[in-house]
Amino acid sequence: MIILAATPIGNLGDASVRLREALQQAAVVASEDTRVTQRLLAGLGIEHRPRLIALHEHNERRKAAELVELARDADLLVLSDAGMPTVSDPGFPLVQAAVAAGVGVTVIPGPSAVITALAVSGLPTDRFAFEGFLPRKAGERARRLGELAGDRRTLVFFEGPSRLAASLEALAEAFGPDRPAAVCRELTKLHEEVRRGGLAELAAWAADGVRGEICIVVGGAAEERVDAARALDRVLELAASGMRLKDAAALVAAESGLGKRDLYEAALATRTTR
Repeated sequence: MIILAATPIGNLGDASVRLREALQQAAVVASEDTRVTQRLLAGLGIEHRPRLIALHEHNERRKAAELVELARDADLLVLSDAGMPTVSDPGFPLVQAAVAAGVGVTVIPGPSAVITALAVSGLPTDRFAFEGFLPRKAGERARRLGELAGDRRTLVFFEGPSRLAASLEALAEAFGPDRPAAVCRELTKLHEEVRRGGLAELAAWAADGVRGEICIVVGGAAEERVDAARALDRVLELAASGMRLKDAAALVAAESGLGKRDLYEAALATRTTR
């Protein structure tokens, strides 16, 4: 079968017992960068040297069928440079091909930069979405953020240090300067840092340059408060234009989330007193 194995995102001490055992026993390992895998083996003190096959963004679709056939006869261990394969890392086309071919896929869970950043951000964790890297081109980035501006879930992004300030500025423009956020840098490493604040504040901080591997966590859009008085005025306006009062109340209730009966009775009382 194919075994997707999470690797440490910084601290080698986070390597699980299962990962160590898999590395000690694997005959073949498909990895994002074979040099990184060699350093991981050395860092964990594992003397076993499996056959290493490069599986990265430039060859994964071409190599998928070959690796699936290989996995029919022996377990294939799949690693990314850090974290879980397939999550903003190579591996997804391989899993797709394996599922289509009826080859088993399993996981050795472990470190995840997405979950680690979310947990330490101080922002709501009950509902969240991972958005990966934002588009490099300003226009495409603005369109993507425009689509996300009203999302009430906490959003997690990956970003490179050279693009951090520009991305934070774009986020502040699309989501508002005071939207709460956290920049999580070098997670689990010696120089780990979590900077929290409004998006504009964080953009100003990042303008001087920030190093390391980075996650941006952004709070979701605040729930819009419905103005009951304005909703009542709209019901009365619709009724004045010829719509039945009950129909007007039902329409505005659907638009605002307010109770249909409450709107109807309030409108009826207001018309009676006028």
